[in-house]
Amino acid sequence: MRKRTQLVVLAVLLGGGAAWHFYGEQAGLPRPLALLGLERRAATATTGAAAPVNVAVAPVRTGVVIERAESVGTVRAREAVTIAAKNSGIVTAIRFQEGQRVAAGDVLVLMDDAALRAELDQARAQLDDARSQLQRVQRLTAGVVAEQRVDTLQAASRGAEGRVRQVQARLDEARVTAPFAGRVGLRSVSAGALLQPGTPVTTLDDISRVRVEFSVPEIHVARVKPGSIVKARSSAYGERRFEGTVTVADTRIDPATRTVRLISEFDNPDEALRPGLFLTIELDLRTRNDALMVPEESLDPVGERAFVFVVRDNRAHRVEVTLGQRLSGEVEVLRGLAAGDQVVVRGIQRLRNNAPIRITETITRPTS
Repeated sequence: MRKRTQLVVLAVLLGGGAAWHFYGEQAGLPRPLALLGLERRAATATTGAAAPVNVAVAPVRTGVVIERAESVGTVRAREAVTIAAKNSGIVTAIRFQEGQRVAAGDVLVLMDDAALRAELDQARAQLDDARSQLQRVQRLTAGVVAEQRVDTLQAASRGAEGRVRQVQARLDEARVTAPFAGRVGLRSVSAGALLQPGTPVTTLDDISRVRVEFSVPEIHVARVKPGSIVKARSSAYGERRFEGTVTVADTRIDPATRTVRLISEFDNPDEALRPGLFLTIELDLRTRNDALMVPEESLDPVGERAFVFVVRDNRAHRVEVTLGQRLSGEVEVLRGLAAGDQVVVRGIQRLRNNAPIRITETITRPTS
């Protein structure tokens, strides 16, 4: 029996605990020291794997998400024209300063009109004479003057009136005026210059309200409508943002670029938006007031897929989610979560699916 016991002990030391369990327990022998060490290490390893992982969590919250399309656009004046002379003449006076704001009808340039005034005086004299002759004939007794004579004098009177109006119109055109309110640009003429019909004088832009033209892909055409909010920014103004609305969409889609052209209008009281300015555009397409939001650091990406660890019954369950819009520090979740779910934010690297956890911190975020 003693020899058999020694063989059993030797088998345990060389072959492991299986032989001891088979022989030693039946023989009522104490556990060898080597086996006790192996069992303690195994127990320690098992206990460490099952220990809860300390994590920080955050609840899934609801917030407002605005879906946007980005583009680029160019500022255009709502009204813009190059002012030119209609008739030939010598410039006698310039009544505007470059960059000045003018009202509709303000005189910008005066041309020599002495000859036209003399012609107008002559036309008025002829009109007065024609009217006088007609009145004398009409005072005579009926039948004394032939009806044909009356008709001739009436025609002469109407012709004189037309002549006066014609000369008056030419005289008015000797004054170059602003067709609408706006701001004049650089002048192209000087006093004493001879103007010919069509000679440019200056430019006039109404930029108290401007138009911005841009294009978006055809995939968004069903969600674009008049009144849609447009936000714009320019590197010239740093962080400043301008806001306008869509006023009209083109009735056709460009077959080459597969885009639709939109026109928006922006109030421009300080005239910061100048014609030709390049802008980066953000067009609001759709607003979701109850979007589900999670912190960006809660995501566990794998290739093109995204996962989060959801806390249920003090365990972390790995759930695949479908993402939407990305905001500052947060991501919209379209599918996979519900409002109020808690997701792990810190400690993700040590987690496996269905791992036990211990919540050490709950992070709350302000609602939007």
